[in-house]
Amino acid sequence: MENQSKPILIPTDFTVVAQYAIELAAPFAKSNNTGIVLVHIVKKADEIPDATDKVELEANQAAKDFGVRVTGIVREGSIFSTIGETADELDASLIFMGTHGVKGTQKLLGSWALKVIVTSKIPFIVAQASPSKNTIDRIAFPIDYKRENREKIGWAYYVAKMFNSKVHILRSAPARDKKIEQNVRINQSFTEKFLRSKNISFEVAVAKGKESFAKESLQYAEEIDADLILITTTKGISFTDFVLGTSEEGAITNSANIPVMCVNPRKSVTGGFSATGG
Repeated sequence: MENQSKPILIPTDFTVVAQYAIELAAPFAKSNNTGIVLVHIVKKADEIPDATDKVELEANQAAKDFGVRVTGIVREGSIFSTIGETADELDASLIFMGTHGVKGTQKLLGSWALKVIVTSKIPFIVAQASPSKNTIDRIAFPIDYKRENREKIGWAYYVAKMFNSKVHILRSAPARDKKIEQNVRINQSFTEKFLRSKNISFEVAVAKGKESFAKESLQYAEEIDADLILITTTKGISFTDFVLGTSEEGAITNSANIPVMCVNPRKSVTGGFSATGG
């Protein structure tokens, strides 16, 4: 991939979840020989001086702790738009973000995280706990009938190549609808052929279909002790979805605290995809 010179962006609110994101991002930065940029968003311009001192202090400490280049910046705006805008400005390769879970009133924070994620063209990797290790050995890769599934294949290759990971494909249970089942098979075949052509190790399992595919995907990720779940977010997600919850929200706040890579689908999907994850 041609992402070595592109920085990794990490939003920080100076809490422990931001530290989780830094811990998770550090091995990616080292592997790509790139830097990390911490960004703190403020609502008012008069908050910038104090925030700048804090973010620079956090950046200096992270550089010492993880041995990677870390800088800090402050931007005035809203987390729901400014994070994505900053990523575009910096031409960032990835955004790592820490989030709280969905226990009690914290459910709103899960919705907020999703609302931030879907505003960016750049994939997010979401952490809600300190990673247990500094590598990604197993990637959980759910596949259903949606064409948008193909947009995440390049990113599976990107991560697998970086860490010599194995991709664990879980295809949805056989569908009664012939068209849906045909689309699942096409997506599965497409994924297998691509990974095989890139010499990426993989295996395939089939969901049981006793519960929702989203729930079974999380159960599968936990069963294989996955280090990363790779999903595509829903195209055209609505405000109602944020309030009531979605399968994506369930993934990024999963009870096993497995990091989740969220790839936002393009407005239109035609032809293939970029093997570099772009």
